[in-house]
Amino acid sequence: MSNTPALARRLGTFDAVVIGLGSMIGAGVFAAFTPAASAAGSGLLIGLVVAAAVAFCNATSSAQLAAAYPTSGGTYIYGRERLGPWSGYLAGWGFVIGKTASAAAMAMTFAAYAAPAGWERPVAIAAVVVLAAVNYHGVTRTAVLTRILVLGVLAALAIAVAACWGGSAPSPANISGDGLLAHGWYGILQSAGLLFFAFAGYARIATMGEEVRDPLRSIPRAIGIALGITVILYAVIAMTLLAALGPDGVAGTPTPLDAAVGNGTLSWAVPVVRVGAAVASLGALLALIAGLGRTTLAMARHHDLPHWLAAVHPRYRVPHRAEVALAAVICLIVAVADVRNAIGFSSFGVLIYYLVANIAAFTQPAADRRYPKALQVFGALACVILVATLPPLSAGLGVLMFAIGIGLRLVRLNR
Repeated sequence: MSNTPALARRLGTFDAVVIGLGSMIGAGVFAAFTPAASAAGSGLLIGLVVAAAVAFCNATSSAQLAAAYPTSGGTYIYGRERLGPWSGYLAGWGFVIGKTASAAAMAMTFAAYAAPAGWERPVAIAAVVVLAAVNYHGVTRTAVLTRILVLGVLAALAIAVAACWGGSAPSPANISGDGLLAHGWYGILQSAGLLFFAFAGYARIATMGEEVRDPLRSIPRAIGIALGITVILYAVIAMTLLAALGPDGVAGTPTPLDAAVGNGTLSWAVPVVRVGAAVASLGALLALIAGLGRTTLAMARHHDLPHWLAAVHPRYRVPHRAEVALAAVICLIVAVADVRNAIGFSSFGVLIYYLVANIAAFTQPAADRRYPKALQVFGALACVILVATLPPLSAGLGVLMFAIGIGLRLVRLNR
């Protein structure tokens, strides 16, 4: 391993929970329900349960591994240590390409709520640049800003749910629509793969393991708390959206929570929802940039990415070159992509990432084991199934990007 400087341990358990919540809440509530409803209708509720179960298995694997390997890089490091360099590389490559697409989706979601018509992409690019600058100036600033954003989002969501049920009298009959199984199990599993995009924020906690104080205790606890809060929140929001709009209504708008509140009589709450959506997306984007920088740092330390990306800023103690390079790539994706394709593509890369995590956790010795092996077996199988049911375009792009990544590593090894 390279002798590049270590990052500073400045984050406590509460900070880690907030960073995980900032990643998950923004991703799921305001971006993932529309494509999930398109795939499964009301069956997205079953998809949500499946995605939550897979996320739980993956979270236990991540927590068990992070406690044993408390350094930057997450499953990239775990795969290298437990399974070998190729497994680690595939996990790291999947995380970097998947979460870069996810960051672009968050930037575009922010712009969909905050930008004037026709200005969405320039505003999204500006958001990436500003938040990359915040990350550049230190992880404690990232944690403080994320805390503010998460509190604002939770307040906005509470107002939105109250406005939906108090102002428009949603019909519980809308929740079932034509039936939970009307789109078949393939549609349900596809919705689960898309909704999994929303739960993957807890990975940010593990990838920042080198900056968490007392990681043996703090990281597993933070992952569990953040995931539990998010599952409850998503269930409430999903039921509210379906009751207010019905499955076709949710599928037919890129801003379903905004539309649900707008259908009611409490129209004053619509601007609150739009502000909350914008803030949530910023919180997710901020945490994504931070996590991406740390995984890129780890890969660069091992020369799986250009080694100059392994630099740590002498004053701010952050992987500044990695974050600047990633911000540039995210801006490029924002300029050419749309949200649905970005979500599906992100899910492909991240599911491969967690497949490696589950297999790596399965190989850990009894001394490091915190959870039964059955959870890792179920998690690994579920990752494979959800990858196979993603939209064909997303799966095709994912296969192409992994082929490119494998080719690049083969060229480097041959040299």
